Amino acid sequence: MRVFVTGASGWIASALVPELLGAGHEVVGLARSDAAATAVEERGAEVLRGELDDLETLRAGAEGADGVVHLAFGHDFAGMEASIRTDAAAVAAMGEVLGGKVFVAASGTPMVPGRAATEQDDPVFAGPVAGRGDNARAVLATAERGVRASLVRLPRSVHGEGDVHGLIARLAGLGRQKGIAAYVGDGTQRWPAVHVSDAAHLFRLALEQAPAGSVLHAVGDEGVPIREVAEVVGRRLGLPVTSVAAEELGFLGALLGLDQPASSAKTQELLGWRPVHPGLLEDLEKGYYG
Repeated sequence: MRVFVTGASGWIASALVPELLGAGHEVVGLARSDAAATAVEERGAEVLRGELDDLETLRAGAEGADGVVHLAFGHDFAGMEASIRTDAAAVAAMGEVLGGKVFVAASGTPMVPGRAATEQDDPVFAGPVAGRGDNARAVLATAERGVRASLVRLPRSVHGEGDVHGLIARLAGLGRQKGIAAYVGDGTQRWPAVHVSDAAHLFRLALEQAPAGSVLHAVGDEGVPIREVAEVVGRRLGLPVTSVAAEELGFLGALLGLDQPASSAKTQELLGWRPVHPGLLEDLEKGYYG
């Protein structure tokens, strides 16, 4: 299968591109800069130069492929509404030329009060990120036009060696700045997590096998208590472990204050996917984050 990957120079793609190539697929990766193009080439993929808002390039990439894996998203928290509009246009542009082909897109696991979220739960977004749920539903809606569309919903932490921009990496970096390993409240809030290689494997299975309309959860750890994360970070960095008010940690504090476990039981049953790589706490102990 010839696969067009957006976000091909990013973190998830660092594991996905080799995963696809190793399974015999051809990969064309979108690259917006010389540095991104170099990264895509070094991973063994063909380069298509363009930005996520370059709709003609996106259509060309999708038309020339048997399937699309859409990973790119602008994670500028100050400009989230603009990023969501760009993503909506990108999804529409690629979806309209993918009839009879495959469309797999990244999304996020939802939060359901009092229990672990499942693949059957519809994400509820509010405020400036409300449009992300609409974009995810727009991907699935392309199934009405004959596209074998599916979502791979990612947990809050996609971890592994080389992660420098994820939320756990940001938490460790914040700890260095403030001189503490912080958690919010009593730290019992749980975050789901997955190793980047396990996530990549699920994206490949979705591309190859997932029925149209599938919602999949790339979840290895169903829920890791945030205090346990802070304790490992503190031990590795030699910092005191301290509870702080959410406001002291900015946007990250708001996320850390939410209990948001998620299950992948239905995904494992549907596709036979099994997370086999280290969990979040084990990866933290290896010192990848400091």
